[in-house]
Amino acid sequence: MQSSFLKPLVDYGPLAVFLVAYETGGMLTATAALMVATVAAIALSLLVTRKIPLVALVTALIVGVFGGLTLWFKDDTFIKLKPTIVYSLFAAILAGGLATGQPLLKRFIGDALPLDDVGWRRLTVRFIVFFLGMAMLNEVARRLLSTDLWVLWKVPGSIGLTFVFMLAQMGLIRRHRLAEETGEPSA
Repeated sequence: MQSSFLKPLVDYGPLAVFLVAYETGGMLTATAALMVATVAAIALSLLVTRKIPLVALVTALIVGVFGGLTLWFKDDTFIKLKPTIVYSLFAAILAGGLATGQPLLKRFIGDALPLDDVGWRRLTVRFIVFFLGMAMLNEVARRLLSTDLWVLWKVPGSIGLTFVFMLAQMGLIRRHRLAEETGEPSA
């Protein structure tokens, strides 16, 4: 399996499983399926790359805790809170790295995206704002929408917004991309 297919499969495969399971069996079934699919995605990543991505591991831990609470109490509030917690945690981690001068976003995706230091700072700030915005949107959706509409917000909606956000960063990435061999910003 090519690694170019692995990341989207690990990142979005469990969400696709969640959506299908929700449509066929409801929220408790979908939560259990999400938990199993998340573990399977991490196992697949470990099998193919011999490592577990940190973001996937953190997400899996939160899925395990909040999914477990959802199943234990038979209350979907917990699984609906998971995106808010994940987005807020990622924003806090990136902000903490920015405050201490540690470019954590560069550590997570630096191999795939060679940027200069200014580019990493700007991209990090944009990701912090994006994650905080997504956490707030999830809270609004969780509180105001029916479960059916929240599921649609979560799976296709939040993925679509993430895709649009990433496309919107292309200008910054082009301006701050390092030349392949020299390590200098490209023109």
